[in-house]
Amino acid sequence: DQRPRLLMRGASNAYFAQVVSALSIPESDSQLVEVVREHMDVLTNADASNLATLRIAIPKLKALGDASDAEVLEAVAVLKNPGESERPPLRTAEFEQFMSQPDYRTGVLPAPEDKFFARRYVSPVGLPTGIGDVILASKLREVSVQVGFTRLEPPSADLQGEYDLGVGHCRLGLNTRWLPASEIWGEGVFLQLEEKAVQAWENRPEVLERGKLLEAAHRLWAGDKEGAMPFPGVRFYLLHSLSHLLINAIAIECGYSAAALSERIYCAPRNDEVPMAAILISTGTPGSEGTLGGLVEQGKQILEHLQRSYDMGRLCSNDPVCASHDPSNDPTRRYQEGAACHGCLYVAEPSCERFNRYLDRALVVPTMGHPREIAFFTERPSVEGK
Repeated sequence: DQRPRLLMRGASNAYFAQVVSALSIPESDSQLVEVVREHMDVLTNADASNLATLRIAIPKLKALGDASDAEVLEAVAVLKNPGESERPPLRTAEFEQFMSQPDYRTGVLPAPEDKFFARRYVSPVGLPTGIGDVILASKLREVSVQVGFTRLEPPSADLQGEYDLGVGHCRLGLNTRWLPASEIWGEGVFLQLEEKAVQAWENRPEVLERGKLLEAAHRLWAGDKEGAMPFPGVRFYLLHSLSHLLINAIAIECGYSAAALSERIYCAPRNDEVPMAAILISTGTPGSEGTLGGLVEQGKQILEHLQRSYDMGRLCSNDPVCASHDPSNDPTRRYQEGAACHGCLYVAEPSCERFNRYLDRALVVPTMGHPREIAFFTERPSVEGK
C-alpha cells in the first residue's frame, strides 16, 4: 500500500547513516563498574555461588577492593545488560557532569588512565555579561556509534542527539549485541550561557516575533517529511549560531584550523526538567595521545574570542542580502536559516552537527535591518574594566 519512488543505483540518497555520539564521562559512583569492566573476561560467568571463590583464586580480582559480592554482581549485570539500566537523556547527562566539575587549579593534570578531565575556569576578571560558566576539558573521549540508516530522506536527530528508530528506519544489530563504533580522543572548551539571561532574551517581543518567522519557515521545510525534526526553538538557533562564530574566532589563535574544530550543542527549553543553554567546542584525533592543549588554553581568553565573534558577526560580506534573507519566503528553499551564508556562519560540514542549518546571526549580534533587541549580545561583550 506504499507509493514507490525511483532510486538510481549509486544515488546519494540511497543511504543515510544514523550516528549517535557520546562522551565517556565516568559518574562519581561508577568506579566499581569501571573496575569490573576491566575484568569482565573472568567475571562474565560469575554468580553468587562462585564469586567468592573466584576472588580468592584469581589474584587480579583484588582490584575489586572492599566491594561486597552483591555490589560486584550488580556491576556485572549492568555491564551485561546496558540497555536495561536507566539513564537521563544523553546530552542532559553530559551537561550535568560538566556543570558538576571542580574549579581549575594550576598544575592539576589528568592521569594517563583518565577518559575525562575537566575543570571550571574562574576568571580573575570575571565572565562577560550573559556567560554563566566556562569549563576547560583537557581530556575527552568521544565514542560514535552507527545505530541504523535510512533511505530517500536524511535522518534528523533530536536535541539530545538521539534518533527515533521507528517506521522507515533500518536498525543495525538486530541479531547481535554489538554495533560499529569509533573513538576520538581530544580536548575542548565548554561554554554555558546564563539561564536567566537566556530566558529574559527569549521573552523580548522582538525575539518572539523572529521565532514565529523561523518556525513558519521550518514548517514549509518539514511539510510531510517523515521523521522531520520539530522546530528546535530560537534558543537552539542562538546556541548554534554562536558556536559557529566562536569556531571561526578561536581558529585564528588556537593552532587548529576551523575544519579541525567541532561543536556539540546542549539545548533544552526552560520548561524542561534540566534547562540547558551551552556549547562544547572540541578537537580530537583517533590516536590515544589526544591533542596538544592549544584549544583548552583558549578558554581562558573567552572574553577576547566573544568580542572577535561579535565583530565578525556584525557585518557579512554578502550584506545586505544575507541580513535581509527571509526564510519563510525564499524561492531557493533555504527554509532553515535566517541571516546566514558562506560569508559569515557556514563552517566545514564535519564541524557542524546540523549541516549548516538552523543558523541566524541576527539572534546573536546586532545585524543591519533588524532591531538590536533581537540579539542576545546587544552590546560588545565585556566585563567591568575591560
